[in-house]
Amino acid sequence: MPRRWAAWRLWGRMLSGARLPALVGGGEKVGWRVGNPPQVGNLPHNMTRTVSIVGVGLIGGSFALALRKAGFSGRIIGVSSPQTVRAALEMGVIDDAQPLEPAAAVSDLIYLAQPIERIIQTLGVLDAHVRPGTLITDAGSTKRAIVDKAMHCVRRGRFVGGHPMAGKESRGVQEAEADLFRDRPYVLTGRDPELEEWIERIGARLVFLNAAEHDRLVALTSHVPQLISTALANLIGHEANAQKVAGPAAIDLTRLAASPYEIWRDIFATNAEAIDVALAGFIKKMEEIRSALASPRMEREFEVAREGAQALRSPGRLRKGDYE
Repeated sequence: MPRRWAAWRLWGRMLSGARLPALVGGGEKVGWRVGNPPQVGNLPHNMTRTVSIVGVGLIGGSFALALRKAGFSGRIIGVSSPQTVRAALEMGVIDDAQPLEPAAAVSDLIYLAQPIERIIQTLGVLDAHVRPGTLITDAGSTKRAIVDKAMHCVRRGRFVGGHPMAGKESRGVQEAEADLFRDRPYVLTGRDPELEEWIERIGARLVFLNAAEHDRLVALTSHVPQLISTALANLIGHEANAQKVAGPAAIDLTRLAASPYEIWRDIFATNAEAIDVALAGFIKKMEEIRSALASPRMEREFEVAREGAQALRSPGRLRKGDYE
């Protein structure tokens, strides 16, 4: 048995039934606040030689493939379940598989692509194992809880929160693709020249937002649309004959309803306040539209909505195939 697999299986047995160690506490906090991202000095670009992908699923696997396509020639280590890393190795997504601690100790860049709560847990134990100055970033769908955790726990490494606005309804490394991030917004909560260079090289469009503003905006543009799709699919599903007459509009609007709840559990838990505000705004707008159904005001609602829809579909805003 190859040495790396022997170590991996031993680590897997140690983890089975075990919990992550207690969160690291005490010490100095990292020197920035949520909403006030750190300013990193001029660091030499392209100094990354080893990247660890923690959570080698759709996003983590796609980031690894995107790095390769963008010219990264260093080592990519996968940290995930034995079944997942075995598939990732067979697909050529990663070069090696290791447990978290040894992978972190040799990495220049650590990319956390786990579910949100696992990212938060990992940040609680990661710093003790990294070299000073190691870049740590994440791909979590909400940012305040993650950045708050990093602010309290990351001292040796340097942390920049991230969120690629890309994905699929299906999950797993088998769905990974090198162009998943191309022409998509990629939010960073802080500045880091080397990370920014790689994000641009994989074809994404950089957007800089503090964590609170990110969570407010994605509640409106991502989380509420999921809830709308879920509600509509439930409504249609309870109407016996609705499926017989449902056309493209119903199919398009219920596409997100196919997403598994496991993806959304942590999002709802860590962004409940912002989602509640955005959902209240949507309900208010629906009540306004409801009261305007037989009124001349309805024409104005359509005009404003059309302008908003056109802005979302402006040249360069979407990539080919999004709405064909």
